[in-house]
Amino acid sequence: MASHIYNLLGIGFGPSNLALAICLEEEASLANVRFIEAQESAVWQKDMLLRGSDIQNNPIRDLVTLRNPKSHYTFINYLKENDRLLEYLNLGLEYPLRKEFANYIEWVSASFAAIVQYNTRVQSMSMTDIDGEQVWEVICHGGERLLARSVIVGTGRASNIPDLLAPLQGKNVFHLTKYLSHIAALPPSCDKIGVLGASQSAVELLLDLMDRFPDKQIYSLQRGFGFRLKDTSPFSDRVYFPEFIDYFYGLKPAAKTHLSNQLRGTNYSSADGDVIHQLYVRIYEEKLHGKNRFHLLTNQAIDSAASLDGGGVKMALREVNTGETSSVELDALVLATGFLDFSAAPRGEPYPRLLATVADQLPLDDNGVVAVERDYSVRLKNPAAPRLFLNGLCESSHGLGDAGSFSLVSLRAKVIADSLLAPRPARAAAPAHPAAAQEERLAAVAA
Repeated sequence: MASHIYNLLGIGFGPSNLALAICLEEEASLANVRFIEAQESAVWQKDMLLRGSDIQNNPIRDLVTLRNPKSHYTFINYLKENDRLLEYLNLGLEYPLRKEFANYIEWVSASFAAIVQYNTRVQSMSMTDIDGEQVWEVICHGGERLLARSVIVGTGRASNIPDLLAPLQGKNVFHLTKYLSHIAALPPSCDKIGVLGASQSAVELLLDLMDRFPDKQIYSLQRGFGFRLKDTSPFSDRVYFPEFIDYFYGLKPAAKTHLSNQLRGTNYSSADGDVIHQLYVRIYEEKLHGKNRFHLLTNQAIDSAASLDGGGVKMALREVNTGETSSVELDALVLATGFLDFSAAPRGEPYPRLLATVADQLPLDDNGVVAVERDYSVRLKNPAAPRLFLNGLCESSHGLGDAGSFSLVSLRAKVIADSLLAPRPARAAAPAHPAAAQEERLAAVAA
């Protein structure tokens, strides 16, 4: 049985917890800190590294620059260290290529290899008493037991899979997070391939499919009228300012819902003009050559779905405005249906699934969703419980800055680190064990 107690255990080592690791290294200490990651390596979004796709994010909003522009870990320094700074500047790109940013994340992650354990998936979490001190007990697949005084959950959001299609998932029906590996494994007999959704990712996938399979039938299925332009107004993009988080966090639930719906077009069910234009031109150009293989099925709701022999899917469709019914059979279907936030169904789930084993300790708001403090901590019902933080998961409580983009990862890391450094809130019971007193400041991390 493991007896060592980490002062801090980070679950997940994607951009959010990587930004936190940088912040701790530069402003506190990484002693007695551990991160675990389910993936086998630091590769970011490996199944969505499509040719020509970008991150839709200003590169200055990287893992560290907004917090510390002098850091070794800035995107600019990554380019300089890899002898590509001038070449990159000469590209004239508004946003970096996704492949480039994935390389940047891998480059930064390499500096933290000593404190990260890959291929490690959490099986359960609970709290246990060690010599009078309440700590987290994390059991990993394979039986490994890890103990920690504070846990930071930075696993990213769960895939949003429509209920009707969830039972059909497999080699031919899959979420976009599995795109490249699954699309490469499709048999040549797959002739009709569809993408469900109308997001930026959906457009990028359609462009990739048209390039990858020049002779196959490509289907775009969406509930709306057509692909919508993302709201990129600099006034709307103020949602990615830290002041907006303070404003949004203080709103009442009804006001949060109203504002979230108003601003939804800045990040969801919409796409940048460049990819929309590319797709429209591509469809038009193929028509010039007598090819009509792109099928745009708009205003369509899926009423039922069933598997076909060979792994495909048959869906009964209903036109949402006229009520007219139809059906479509596809050999493969990519679900560009986004991710779940912590919110009421159908857009969300109540808390991270890995916390299911301690759900009875989670404070819930009026909607039955985990209640998160401004500093991203969760005040568990037991006042003597070890500390818990959610890193990069809190869009419902903190606004669109937590919507899975890089916009505020470095500043969020600073908020979490500062909270770890500060004494625990007054409501918490005094530590029952001398070792627990170290957790009053993240100087404990260096203990």
